[in-house]
Amino acid sequence: MISSVRGEVLSVGLDHAVIEVGGVGLAVQAVPATLATLRRGTEAHLHTTLVVREDALTLFGFADADSRELFGLLQTVSGIGPRLALAALAVLEPEKLRLALSDGNITMLTQVPGIGRKGAERLIIELRDKVSAPAAEGEGQVESRAAGNAVRADVVEALVGLGFTAKQAEQAVDRVAPDAPGDTSRMLRAALAVLGRKK
Repeated sequence: MISSVRGEVLSVGLDHAVIEVGGVGLAVQAVPATLATLRRGTEAHLHTTLVVREDALTLFGFADADSRELFGLLQTVSGIGPRLALAALAVLEPEKLRLALSDGNITMLTQVPGIGRKGAERLIIELRDKVSAPAAEGEGQVESRAAGNAVRADVVEALVGLGFTAKQAEQAVDRVAPDAPGDTSRMLRAALAVLGRKK
């Protein structure tokens, strides 16, 4: 298994980069956020996973070990292959993805192209107990943040029920959440005000 690569970036495409390692150019699939940090002619270091199929060997690269770990974990769920796992990491940062799974946030998970409500429910059921909040946080911080995310999920769901798209609801709630932590009604009113101004 190729667990990491380090070398000169030969080219950067829309979904991959070519990195020269020991005179060999390796095509590494990666999310846009990771590719955006790479520059042709500079040295790059990526954590990688080699996915072996009958008809192909595909190397996937990640900016950190946490993303690589989640990439592998997602694929333990039936119906989730490497492309869908990479799409999940492209849409949701590792921390947000872990929170969505641990909090049972279906709305957030269904933002990923290719994951519907049933797929999101399956991910939550199978991975909720396997993901954990970052170790640097104390138990009280984790509980507080989990409560805040539960409120956030409720407000997003309420906005979707009022006819807004999930994306509109998520963006509005993200904008007002810092000013109304843990207060469902206040957060909902603030989000509605933001959405009203956009019309």
